[in-house]
This record gives sequence, C-alpha cells and structure tokens, in this order.
Amino acid sequence: MSLITILGCGETGYGAAVLAQKKGFDVFVSDAGKIKKKYKDVLLHNEIDFEEENHDLDRILSAELLIKSPGIPDSAPIIQEAKKKNLAIVSDIEFAAKYTKAKKICVTGSNGKTTTANLIYHIMQKAGLRVALVGNVGKSFAYSVATEEIDYYVLEISSFQLDYMFNFKADIAVLCNISPDHLDRYNNNFQDYIDSKFRILQNQKPEDAFVFCQDDNTSTKEIQKRNIKASTYAFSIKKSIKEEGAFTDKNEIIININKNKLTMNIEELALQGKHNLYNSMAAGISSRLLDIRKDVVQKGLSDFQGVAHRLENAGSVQGVSFINDSKATNVNATWYALESIPKPLVWIVGGIDKGNDYESLKPLVFEKVKAIICLGKDNIKLRKEFGKIVEFIDEADSAEMAVRKAFALSISGDTVLLSPACASFDLFENYEDRGNQFKKAVREL
Repeated sequence: MSLITILGCGETGYGAAVLAQKKGFDVFVSDAGKIKKKYKDVLLHNEIDFEEENHDLDRILSAELLIKSPGIPDSAPIIQEAKKKNLAIVSDIEFAAKYTKAKKICVTGSNGKTTTANLIYHIMQKAGLRVALVGNVGKSFAYSVATEEIDYYVLEISSFQLDYMFNFKADIAVLCNISPDHLDRYNNNFQDYIDSKFRILQNQKPEDAFVFCQDDNTSTKEIQKRNIKASTYAFSIKKSIKEEGAFTDKNEIIININKNKLTMNIEELALQGKHNLYNSMAAGISSRLLDIRKDVVQKGLSDFQGVAHRLENAGSVQGVSFINDSKATNVNATWYALESIPKPLVWIVGGIDKGNDYESLKPLVFEKVKAIICLGKDNIKLRKEFGKIVEFIDEADSAEMAVRKAFALSISGDTVLLSPACASFDLFENYEDRGNQFKKAVREL
C-alpha cells in the first residue's frame, strides 16, 4: 500500500487525509503545531495515523507522495529535505481533482477572489445546480470529493496552492487582478508571483474559458506575452468590450455571452463600489458561460449578502460607523477600501508587513484619514510612511484597544475602518479572528 504523507492538518490537510484513505492509501498526517480539536476528531474517527507538534523526518520522507498545506513555505526545512530526495509534492487541490469529474470554476487574484467565488456560488445555487464552494474559502475540496456527489465546484485558489498544481485543469478560470502580495514567499520578485497566478491557465484547451480584467495592467501585459489556449472573456469599467465579455455603459452593466446581452442598472447590484463592479462582472460572465438564465443571474447579483470581513458593516455607535475589512491583507485591497469610503476616516492598519509598498495609498490617506491606529507588534514602517501625512498616529496591541482608541478620536459622521494591508499572524490566529475580535469590540462599546 502506497504511503501518502500530509503536511499540516488545517482545513486542507484533514480533507486530503480522508480522501487519501478512502482511495486506499496508507496515510500519515504530520503537523509541526497543535492540531485543532475539530480536525483531530475527524482523524480519530477515521483511524488515520497522525502526529502533532513534531515532524518525524524519516517517516515523512518514506512516502511516495507529499501533500503540502499552502501555509508551509518552500523555505521550511521539511520541504527542503523532501526536495533533496526528489519527493513528489502536490497541493490538496491537485490531489483531489483526480477523483472528481465535476466541472470546475476556479477563481484566483490578489483581491476580490473570495467575493467573486461566493457570488458565482450564490448564483449557481439559485439556479438549482448541485454545487459546492471549496478551496481557499468554504470547505475542503478534498473532503467534499470524499464525502459528496457534486456536479460543479467553485474553487477559490491561492497562489500557494497553484504553486503545487501540475495536471489540474480549470473549466472556467477567473483571474480577478494581480498586484504585489506575498512577495516574502516569492523572493521579493513580482514576476515570480505573477507566474504563480497564471498557473490557473495551465492545461486549458480552446473549449475552456479564461475570464480576466481588461483594466488590470499587470494581467493584460502578461497575457500579451503568453499563448492562451482557452477562449477569453474580458471585463472592464473603462471601455466597451467588443468581443464577448462585460463592461459598463453610463449607469448600466452589460454582460454579453453567446451574443445574448444581459443588461442591468448598476444601482441594482447588491455590492456597490468600483471593486465590486469588477467582482459582479466576473461572476456574471462565469454564470452565463454555464448557461444560467439571465433572470437568475440578475437576481443573484442583486440579492447577494456579501462576504464577512470584506468591507463588512460592523455597526454604528453614536453616529460613528465601523467597517470590518480584515480580509484586506495587502495594499491593493486596502486601496479599494479607502477609495470606496467617504471621509473623514480613522484608519486601523498594520500586522505583519509582506514587503508592502504604501506609496499608492498616500494620496487617499492625505485626503481622507484624520488619524491612524497601528494594530501590530512592529509599527515602525507605518509611522515612517504616514507620519508626515497624518497628524495623529497611535498604536494598539489588541482589537479592543484599537477600537476604543479609534472611537475616542471620532465624532458623529466619521467612519472607523479596519483595513490592515498586512497579515494578521503577529497578534491574531488569522484574518477571521482579527475581524471577529474587531466586531466584538465594537459591540462592547
């Protein structure tokens, strides 16, 4: 019986373990940290062998295949040892895709991918399709493949997962945009990160679809350098798309697929703001490519409830509005947040800087931000970048402290925006934990 080792037992790892066991492999799960109880219970219930807070190097490297958690960097000693042995390493998505014939709608990008994937999933549900939302959002793709009969998968896929995908093929590939992010994992080389994102197109054929943002300069420049085999569908808010795709005309959004136009008023869209226009167009194109009826697509785009931690209304206290944008873990995401919210703002920012260049934010910060609260362990760079632009900068080492300080600096009509532009792992478990603690602190004011 072939041995598969699974490194990391979070949402991706436990699902891969269950699927591998179901497919007849000998499975060993290894996590250098402590495994959460909910995942450990699944392993115990399925009698899957595992270790936590340790890596048994000899046993790990005796496997024929290693399935790696996307959170483990290539620089990790265990990955370096596996590569020395030429051990095959794949992502959970690459592994699971071999065991399903379901159609795969795959979404990646630096910003907007979670909202776009959720929008597509929402519309497909309204159409009555047997669909699951999996990957970097929703539930484990591998666990779903192991336990459900599904006809369509909507997958949000991160660059870290794409790096270890080789034979996988997307039926519909959506690239929302590309801006510098995670450069600490890509040798501070933007092109390496771009190349990672474009792996979403690998193995596609002419009958497959590639949906992309015509207004994203990085994406369009890269497309010109590549031989794209899939049929392409662009979306834009800056110019008309003459071929099939989507664009805006005055106050209308036009989605043209199969020479059949869907037109709706921008005010009808559930998600407002420039960035959400892009997300809605990408979701609309994908849905129409699946032959979902225009009225169903229109209804889905107009009644979607939004995504937690992405420009989420966290409440209002004494006329001060609180917005939870904890999912904004890079500069470009925070740019969209600052651009979409009227002044005056108290901005909560900070965490683990991933090689951020804050230059693009400075005009918006100068125009809109009255005070900054730095929420992180090391705030030297933020103070240096914005100290001459914003008169008042303070620091906080908890969400509760950040909310209280921001509220004290606000008056009725102001907005307190949590949009960190940084990873959360210095003070929080993840961006969800950061956002949830922020919302809890607002409720307790």
